[in-house]
Amino acid sequence: MPFKTKSLLLLLVLAVFSSCQTAHEDHDNEHATEEVTRFEREGSSILKGVKVPAGKSIYFASGMVANPKDATKPDGDREKFGNTYEQSISTLKRIADYLGEEGLGLKDVVAMKVYVAPDPENNNKPDFDAWFKAYAEFFGTEENPNKVARSTIGVFTLANPDLLIEIEVRAVY
Repeated sequence: MPFKTKSLLLLLVLAVFSSCQTAHEDHDNEHATEEVTRFEREGSSILKGVKVPAGKSIYFASGMVANPKDATKPDGDREKFGNTYEQSISTLKRIADYLGEEGLGLKDVVAMKVYVAPDPENNNKPDFDAWFKAYAEFFGTEENPNKVARSTIGVFTLANPDLLIEIEVRAVY
């Protein structure tokens, strides 16, 4: 193949590649301006699901637990961390603080996994009602009308037996 033909062929390939790349970048820019879509579940405090458009950054938080309510109490003392409700409130506040460090807030949370351990004061069953009550104080409120896609899972135990709840969140910038 003559040099001139090879050069023209190479230019053609580069032109096609360049136009495909530009089209791809334009497509990404379209998604970057899209908003997160929350799919409501009628009559529910949680969502059916969430659509996060391409181009959005997502923050994945590891499982978080409550801060001690009274750090002077020994391990095994119920008052060290409190009941499921108190631990839920403490954990959600802690999550809000961590999100704040990243320029996010609870309003930016789109998904959540919640692990609830048995509570000796609830017939050794996870106290889901205490968790649901705490959740309702932070999500689907006047201050934060957003709800999240969420799983709540009863577990045998957490790594620290004094802890009754652990929460993972995903938030979108």
